[in-house]
Amino acid sequence: MKKAVATGVILVVAYLVNAHEFWLQPKKFRYRTGEEIKIDLMVGEGFEGEFWDLSRHKVEKLELHRLNGVRDLTKSVKPTAGSNIVYKTDLGGTYLFALKSNDAYIELEGDKFNAYLEEDGLEYILDERKKFGTLNAKSSEYYTRFAKLLVQSGDRTDDTFKKRVGLRYEIVPDQNPYTLNVGDYLQCRVLFEGKPAPHALVKVWNRTHTTTFLQNIYTENDGTIRFPISAVGPWMVSSVKMIHSEKEGAEYHSLWASLVFGI
Repeated sequence: MKKAVATGVILVVAYLVNAHEFWLQPKKFRYRTGEEIKIDLMVGEGFEGEFWDLSRHKVEKLELHRLNGVRDLTKSVKPTAGSNIVYKTDLGGTYLFALKSNDAYIELEGDKFNAYLEEDGLEYILDERKKFGTLNAKSSEYYTRFAKLLVQSGDRTDDTFKKRVGLRYEIVPDQNPYTLNVGDYLQCRVLFEGKPAPHALVKVWNRTHTTTFLQNIYTENDGTIRFPISAVGPWMVSSVKMIHSEKEGAEYHSLWASLVFGI
């Protein structure tokens, strides 16, 4: 049985100061063969935000997975305000873009860090801070982004959607979103180092016109979540996992995963 499911609606009217989701945002989700796919690297919340600042951050790896293999697109990422990834479709099928960022560093005052832990379902870190009496202590953290995007070229779908690309924290759908309709259900798997991540908070976002719908769902013991496809438009599945930092310079390391697709 799921630990908890909370559903709410967010009316996005401005950029949220404390927003911290990261995702790959295409201009559209379905393409004809020969069209250019243009993708923005975005940070924000509810499909509202700002362009990721590539003067401060770095794409460590970007791959395109298709039925005929994998292409390394890392060197083709443009440090512009939007349209950071441009790729001309030359093959029909489902395209999977997978990005890994470098490790960035941040410090937060104790109260802000505790609020962030509560918001993102990281109660196990909050409980640890309570246990050791460090709730008021400033935190130091490395954070890494793991973002995936599925788009469709032509009408022929394939199994690329379910490929595990080896990201340390990764979200994998069990069905191809481009075969689903409103009213269907989608199941996703959350994996940490290739293994199921149980009891992890997952946020499922769907934007329709000017409104973003958010579902907060905890994964089952096998790392899965299941949710209804309630509307057309862009969808994002996101989750964050925090561990103690394995390298010097910070106390924690957070791993941020997102999966974006369109219905």
